Parts: sequence; C-alpha cells; structure tokens
Amino acid sequence: MRLLLVEDSVPLADELIADLTAKGYAVDWLADGRDALYQGASEPYDLIILDLGLPGKPGLELLAEWRAGGLSVPVLILTARGSWAERIDGLKAGADDYVTKPFHPEELQLRIQALLRRSHGLANQPHLEASGLQLNESEQTVSLENRVTELTAGEFRLLRYFMLHPGQILSKTRLAEHLYDGETERDSNVLEVHVNRLRGKLGREVIETRRGQGYRFAGIKA
Repeated sequence: MRLLLVEDSVPLADELIADLTAKGYAVDWLADGRDALYQGASEPYDLIILDLGLPGKPGLELLAEWRAGGLSVPVLILTARGSWAERIDGLKAGADDYVTKPFHPEELQLRIQALLRRSHGLANQPHLEASGLQLNESEQTVSLENRVTELTAGEFRLLRYFMLHPGQILSKTRLAEHLYDGETERDSNVLEVHVNRLRGKLGREVIETRRGQGYRFAGIKA
C-alpha cells in the first residue's frame, strides 16, 4: 500500500517513514502544502497522512481543495493542534481520522490499518481475512488451515494488496504503483518473482494469471 506523508518536521518524518516502511508500506514524503496539492491529487495513493501546520498551504485548506476536486483517498490528520474546534474543522474539511501529537507509533499504524480496511469495505478485525486466508499484519505471516507461514517483506506487501482486492484483476502497472514509492524503480520481473513465491507457499490456485491483463487473487478453493 502506498502512502503520502505530508509533514514539515524532518525528524518526525524520518521516524514515521522508518516505522511505516517496516510495516510494509511504501511512503512518499513532502514537507510543503503547495507540492502536496498536486501530488496528492495526481498519484495513486491508498492513504494520505496530513499535518495541519504546513508551509506553503495550510493542511485544512489543502484537504478542502482535494475533496472539492473529487479526491476520495482516506486522509488521516496528524497534528499538534488538539482542541475540539480544530478536530471538528478537520472532519468538516473531509478528514477520515485524526491523531494528535504526541502519539504512540502503534496507534498510528492501527488507525491506518483500520482506515484502509474500511475504505475497501472490510471489517477491522485482528487479522485481514479473504478467500480462506488470514493475514497477520503485525507479524507479517499468513495462516492457512491452522498452518502459519512466514512471508518476506515483498511477499507480504503483495499479498496484503491482493487480499484487499479479492477477485479483482490487477495489472502489473497498478500493482507496481501501489507497492512502491515514487523513488523506487518498478520492475515487473520482481512482481513475478513474488507471485511465484506466494504460489509456492500457498498453492498455485491462490493467484491466477490473466494473460495480457495481470493477476487475480482467487484464494483457496473450497
């Protein structure tokens, strides 16, 4: 899943990028609201983490312009402003959730997880479940018929995206856009390697190849 972090504090941004990357997210970082206005609306993000006190363009103004332009990506506001009035202003502008600094990294990660599941019509349960599989996002393991299988970082990112989009045909381009940040070289051969490794661990029927279209997550057949 690809996230946009809009935060002008370099130390905090560095900390968040490290934490979120370890949890399997691809993170793009911007510190200026003017830059974020265009990039947030033009790149295929799964979620945006937005500070309010930004240079160039305030976060609330930025959010309001995104929503007015039709951007429906979940937005989580991350700010030191903790008054009820400011929280309400953020929600009115179109925020989906609100975390006040200082915060515990695990709280932020769980809120991100909940927002992503909600945006795909899934319940926020302890484990992500789809088509006979259970994915433990904190441990980066998958369970099948009481057998727990460890995943590499690349396998985990790919399987999580598949499980959030069960039954959909996903092109290699779309997968690459959502699994890697804007600075990472996107190699379709790497995706093929991860797909084959997942098939080796979970069974070839789990991921179907649709020639000329991409892949479809079919899960375990009953």
